[in-house]
Amino acid sequence: GPLIVFFVANAVADIYWATAAFMASITVALLVSKIALGRVATMPLISGVFVIVFGSLTLFLQDDHFIKLKPTILNGLFAAILLGGLAFDKLYLRLVLGDLIQISETGWRKLTFRWAFFFMFLAVLNEIIWRHFSTDTWVAFKVFGIMPVTFAFALAQTGLLKKYELTEASGSK
Repeated sequence: GPLIVFFVANAVADIYWATAAFMASITVALLVSKIALGRVATMPLISGVFVIVFGSLTLFLQDDHFIKLKPTILNGLFAAILLGGLAFDKLYLRLVLGDLIQISETGWRKLTFRWAFFFMFLAVLNEIIWRHFSTDTWVAFKVFGIMPVTFAFALAQTGLLKKYELTEASGSK
């Protein structure tokens, strides 16, 4: 929802109006999540905070570089947290997704490593797009490029999830 609002506001007005609309819509989305589910999931909450911080900088300083840097910094942060966790034997991805996915320790390690490198890929891709293309192209990429690429990557993890899936009969793999 908030990304579509961002895209439409940019098409109708400009990046600054789009940024303000994005900030407002993500705040509403987080509130609706809290009311409907009784909580806000970690990843959307972190993303929302980044949108508010970088969006505020964009609007206050009238410099769209801040909103364009947000995905790079956020994805880089996610990658660093996941890789740092692996280095210290912490599986932070399991903390976020453990209620949804039941896989072995080895599976979590491999999945964490893959997602960390995917986040690094997204950070680099964002840098390439915003630095070499127009703002409108970057906004379209953010809305219509990132989501399908992320969905395709997540779908590509199905084999790993099946291979390391925990079943009641086996207990582990």
